[in-house]
Amino acid sequence: MTKHYGFSRIGETPEQEAHSAPALRRSLAEIVADYDDKAGSIPERIGEFERVTDALKLASTIGGAYGANPFANEPRLYERDVRLALLRSAWRHVYEGLNIEAVASAKDRQQLDLKLTTPLPFTIENIREIFGPYLLDPRFHVLKGLAECFCDLDPAYKSHSRVRIGVSGLPKRIIVSSVTGWSGWGKERVKDTLNALRVYRGQPRYEYAEFANMMDEAERHGESDFCGGIIRVFKNGNAHLIFDAQGLLDINRALAEFYGEVLPDAPSEAQTKRPSTEVSRDLQFYPTPRAAAQTMIDALHLSGGETILEPSCGDGRIMDLLADWHDQPDSYRRRDPLTVTGIEYDAGRAGQARAKGHHVMTANFLQVAPDPRFDVIVMNPPFYGQHYKKHLDHAAKFLRPGGRLACILPATAHYDHANTIGEWRDLPVGSFAESGTNIPTGFCVWRKPG
Repeated sequence: MTKHYGFSRIGETPEQEAHSAPALRRSLAEIVADYDDKAGSIPERIGEFERVTDALKLASTIGGAYGANPFANEPRLYERDVRLALLRSAWRHVYEGLNIEAVASAKDRQQLDLKLTTPLPFTIENIREIFGPYLLDPRFHVLKGLAECFCDLDPAYKSHSRVRIGVSGLPKRIIVSSVTGWSGWGKERVKDTLNALRVYRGQPRYEYAEFANMMDEAERHGESDFCGGIIRVFKNGNAHLIFDAQGLLDINRALAEFYGEVLPDAPSEAQTKRPSTEVSRDLQFYPTPRAAAQTMIDALHLSGGETILEPSCGDGRIMDLLADWHDQPDSYRRRDPLTVTGIEYDAGRAGQARAKGHHVMTANFLQVAPDPRFDVIVMNPPFYGQHYKKHLDHAAKFLRPGGRLACILPATAHYDHANTIGEWRDLPVGSFAESGTNIPTGFCVWRKPG
């Protein structure tokens, strides 16, 4: 750790950075040591407090005769409360000193507030786990806040393939609710959006007073200028962000940067003689993050004993969780084991999955003859183009009547196939960031008639 641990604000000049450096002026190791020293002295300090209160009681009596309680309320001090106050203070000090609030999105800030209410032990390892991602890639988190806002406000922005430089057909305004009033949630989303636009342009974020003055003017007069258009605030508490031509162009460029491109794991139909089953020589692999896989598995409400197929199982990330499922406690019934089979085209990844004890067939799933004997199918097929639809349609042929299919897909699938892929649930923005893609994702749950 360096002496001045932290980061400067993205897009600022060196002169601006010098005036907006984080407040931490000690290394994290020194702060943790300070915390440990104070935590160790708590019993002694409580003893001092009790001695002082006893002395004040004696000072308010003559000959031990009771007159009245000198305290408005009986002073009480519990060690657990002192320790919790110190722990929260330490975490809040680092949160503010590293300027995390300037990077984390509105949703992330809410989650961090919850984490800091009942914080983990104050250690270097836990600080790195909680705050490290914001320090290592602050631009990602700023643009993530922009994507969260737009995805929640207009379904068109859930489709990464429709976010393009030309912005044809995309809304020219967004409506943000609860911008005025006590909650302030909508105001935080407006700030996220406008700061992300400034960061993308290489400009400094709004200072607190600057943003507050802009919002006050909009509330008083109904309208105010911002860096990419105008904001109109209405009596119902809603605000309309109306983008000018350059603002709209930059917003969509920023979203396109965040979403990135989905790399092909199969050639286009024009490039192959067998368009429905061909696989490219250079597969692009997006392993399923644990949190996304767990959310999908939870939605299936497995009861035990099911036969499960995972097409395109990769190195077995989803199968790992299915194997762990049997060991999870269940107070209502004894869990029968799941029977899980995987299919994977890449021999190396299939070997990795088998090395963990999974049953995996090495084959191109699209060329495997259907066998409708499975109770459940879980899958994360290729995202590129609409190649996923071929995998989804083929997978349905492996389900017995009444069987269920859960499939992670790009949000484009819901946008393009809402009536054919079953019940849809969004995954949080950036769910696949650790796998190398930021495109919006979700999963569908479909039951085969029968």
